[in-house]
Parts: sequence; C-alpha cells; structure tokens
Amino acid sequence: MSRNGVIASVLVAGLLVNGCGTPRSGALGPAPAAAPSSTTPSSTAPPSTAPPSTAATERPDPTPSAEPPRSPPTTSPGPAGTVTIELWLVRAGQLVPTRRARPATVATSRLALTELAAGPTPAEAAAGLTTLVRAGIEVTRITDGTATLRVPSVGDPAERRLREAQVVWTLTQFPTVRQVSLGGTGPVGRPDYADLLPPIVVTSPTPGERVAVPLVVTGTATVFEATVSVRVLDAAGREVATGFGTASCGSGCRGGYHVVVGWRAAREQQGTVEVYEVSALDGSRINTTAVPVILAPGA
Repeated sequence: MSRNGVIASVLVAGLLVNGCGTPRSGALGPAPAAAPSSTTPSSTAPPSTAPPSTAATERPDPTPSAEPPRSPPTTSPGPAGTVTIELWLVRAGQLVPTRRARPATVATSRLALTELAAGPTPAEAAAGLTTLVRAGIEVTRITDGTATLRVPSVGDPAERRLREAQVVWTLTQFPTVRQVSLGGTGPVGRPDYADLLPPIVVTSPTPGERVAVPLVVTGTATVFEATVSVRVLDAAGREVATGFGTASCGSGCRGGYHVVVGWRAAREQQGTVEVYEVSALDGSRINTTAVPVILAPGA
C-alpha cells in the first residue's frame, strides 16, 4: 500500500473511533427535517386546500373534544323511509340531546326547527326537558357551510343564549351546516356554546326509549380521572345493573365514553339509567344524569 493510502486509512479509522462521522451524518442533510414537514400540512391544512370529498367538507371541527358524538340523519329502508334527527333541548339551564324518527324529507333543517318548537315528548317532559325555541324560525339560506336565520331576541340574556344554543347545536348535525348566522351576526358554532353542556352528556339512550340487554350507554363527559359510572334502576328503584368506563379525555377536557351493562328482569317495566361521576372527595354520586327508559326483560 502507498504512503498516501496508509494516511487515508488512518484518518478514516480515527473518525469512526471518535464517533464524529455518525453525529454529522445524523444532524446534517434535509431528509430528517423533510419527513415531518411532508406530513404536517396534511393534518393542519385548511379545509379549502383538501381534495373535494364528503369527509373534508362535512365538518371541520375546531374543538372536537368539546362536543358529543354527532348522530347525523340516517334514512331507514322502506318505500317511504324515515330520518332520525338529533334535537338539543334544555334542562336546568343546560343543553340535553334527544332524538326523533320522522318521515324522510330533504328539508331536514326545517324539520329539525319544527321539532324543536314542538317541544319535548311526555317522556322527555317527565325527565325535565323543555324548549325555548318558538314556531316560525326558519333557515333563509345555507351558503358555504353557514346557515342564516333570525332568532327572536326576547327574554333575558341567559334565555336568549340557551335558545341560540339549541338552534346551533341542532342545525350543525347536518353535513351542509358547520356554522350558523343568527339575525345578521357573525357565524357561530358548537364551541361557542360548549359551556352550556352538563359535565356528563348522555347521547344514548334517550328518554322514553325501550332498551334491551346489552345496553350501550354513550355520550361525553368531563369528570375526575375520566371515569364515568352507570347504574340501571328498575320500576321499584332497585339497582339491577352497574358498570363504568373511561372517557377519551380526563379531567379538564371533554371526551367520549362507551359503557355496556346488562340486567336480569322477568318482565318489561319502567326503569332509569343513571350516568354519574364518583366524587373524589367522599365517594358519593355527583353530576348525575338520569334517563327514564323502558327496560326489556333481560337474563
């Protein structure tokens, strides 16, 4: 080997022993920086830059953790068909969801507002639900995901805000509506009224619903250590089933939960599903949401 070859070999060996070659190659070059930058735009790009698709245009959600899972309208099989719509009613100054199955129509926003104005069913009224929306409110147009309508400015400010929240949370279940413009004001969305949700929201079951085993209880909650507890009471008020689950987000944020429970009952009867938080202070049940239901026989 020539003298120059020996010197080159010694220099290469020295670099490898000192470890200098590895850090340089790892710290330099665009490749490591290019990987994150190539994936970041796809998750942060505004909806307008995304390829046209139903998923991209239906509902870019600014704060998904603040919202319960949506129940979009679905048409059932059959010549006439039905559509199931989600309505947001009021109980004790807070928003509470329920559902209606009605004959299918293309004017779903008009149907939803009509149902809001009609108020609660007897079972919902027995559970303390009411409505502040009155007849005559209609959507005048829907443009670029914004529904425009006029909501009467009557009542005290708290009542007006609850009425607006009912309209906004109900209309934004539809794929064509992301925001609502109320009486010429700037558009608002669900996050603008998220503070009107109770700590525990139950999206299923709904008041008066006939439920069978296994019962799946769903909704959202912001509770201590994200733990949501459920118990089922029979017509006599006896506890016939219990269960618990973990919301997808813990204390200080809202996450979805899913709890499955079963019970033993020999006959169909009135019952109650209670969803609650166990107090970290004394172990008592707090922030309870009670849903009156009809219990099918369970084994």
